[in-house]
This record gives sequence, structure tokens and C-alpha cells, in this order.
Amino acid sequence: MSNGHNHTHPHDSAGNIRLAFFLNLLFTLLEIVGGLWTNSLAILADALHDLGDSFSLGLSWYLEKYAQRGVDSRYSYGYRRFSLLAALLNTAILLTGGVLVLSQAIPRLFNPQHSNAQGMVLFAVVGIAVNGLAALRLRRDNGLSSQVVAWHLLEDVLGWAAVLVVSVVMLFWDIHILDPLLSIGITLYVLWNVLRNLRRVLALFLQAVPENFDVADIERQLLTMENVQSVHHTHLWSLDGQNHVLTTHIVVDECTSREQILQLKRAINSLTAELDFSHTTLEIEYEDEDCRMKEMGP
Repeated sequence: MSNGHNHTHPHDSAGNIRLAFFLNLLFTLLEIVGGLWTNSLAILADALHDLGDSFSLGLSWYLEKYAQRGVDSRYSYGYRRFSLLAALLNTAILLTGGVLVLSQAIPRLFNPQHSNAQGMVLFAVVGIAVNGLAALRLRRDNGLSSQVVAWHLLEDVLGWAAVLVVSVVMLFWDIHILDPLLSIGITLYVLWNVLRNLRRVLALFLQAVPENFDVADIERQLLTMENVQSVHHTHLWSLDGQNHVLTTHIVVDECTSREQILQLKRAINSLTAELDFSHTTLEIEYEDEDCRMKEMGP
């Protein structure tokens, strides 16, 4: 028996990522011009970082659209797990970018750079507005790929906030060491959250039970249903962090009628709908029936 319930909006995810991609690419080109104009190595370095972000956003957009393809003979569950691939690749890119930022920022603690503070203020304001708009759109999306991309953009927003603070201070005082100090703090904060997200992505790749679900608790709920004698070989995993899959074997009394089994299936349908499973597969077995999977264990 299979049951499908999906309250997510994959087309919104792809559209949000597309918007973020074009905003990021346009602003990257402006950053290159602005970095040369202000003679700011910090802005040019951020332009290089944003160029990498543009690549990862384009990749996410493509894979998010690819993930919306339906079921076929090769991928019987569909293509939703391709969005996990985008999340994993973007996490790797963001980790690499963070390390590069640290490699540039730490030496500047000992050799601060001078730049055009007025121009930096202007670009900081534009950078916060552009990246902030895209980040807000993606933060409302529960997809893992969108969440990772949102961290890309949040890193940029925080980075530009640091540039704004530093450039305003530099308008009045010559304290250029603030730039690398803030860059290091922001990068470490973003890397911490990226590593937490990487742990979640890897767990989904390895088909771990999704967060907020308990296999034992689901089996207890099934055991409370009429005519259910036992439950075994229950597995729960997720296609992409939003679309979850449940399979289980349910043993009923040998005298259970066809009508009672249909009632049991309806009750289980109600439970799985409440828990929002996208795919549910049940094996109904009579008590005196042999089950090879039961002998093999979980």
C-alpha cells in the first residue's frame, strides 16, 4: 500500500534559488568594478567569494529543477534526492570559501589594508540590500538545498554588515585592523552553522531516521490498532529532508477478515497522513504466516 502527502512547494524552491542566482551574479560584477574603484582588496576578495557563490547557486537551481522530475523506470522514487546532492556540493564550496577568507583575513591582522572608506560604505549598503533580499526569500524555504544557499547569502549579508561598520569607523578613525577581526568572527560563525547542516545532509544521504521521528514510537502507535498482533522490519528514511518514506510489516490475527484488514489500512493511512509521509509501504501478514524478513531481523 502506498500513500502520498506533500505539503512542500518545489517550484518555489527553484524560483527562489533562481532569483538568488541572478542577484548574486549581477552584484558580483558590480563588486569587481567597485573593488577596483575603491582600491579595496576586501571588496575584490568578496567578489571572488561571490563568484563561487554564483556557481553554487547556479548548480542548486539546476539540481533543484532536476529534482522535480517525476518517477521513471530508473528512479522509482523520483529525483528528489538530487536536491541533497546540491546541498552537499554547496556545503563543500562554502567550507572552502570560509577557509580562503580566513587565509586572507588572518595575515591582515598583522598588515591591515587601507582603502576608500566612502566607496566601501556605498557598496556595503547595496550588498546588504541585495543579499538580504535573496536570503529572506530562501530562509522561508524548508528545502535543504535552499537552506544551504541561504547560509551562503547570510554569510554575505553579515560580511557586508562588517564592511559597513568598519568603513563608517574608518571615516573618522584610522583603525583598519577592525576589518580582518570582523571577517574572522563572521566566517567562524557561518562555518559553525554550515558544519551543523553538513551533519544533517550526510545523515540523510546515509538514510538515517529523520529528525523529530521515532521508529519505536510509530511501532507503538501501530500496535494499539485493532487486530494488530506485532510489528517488525520497520524502516523510516527521507528522500530530501521533506519527503519521508515508511515501510513496515504488520502481523494480524489469523482470523482477521478482509474487511477488518481494510479498516486497519484506513487507520494506518490516517496515521501516516497525520505524520506527513510521502511514501508508505505496508506488508500485512497473518500470524501463522512465515516472513523471511522477520527471521532476518531489522
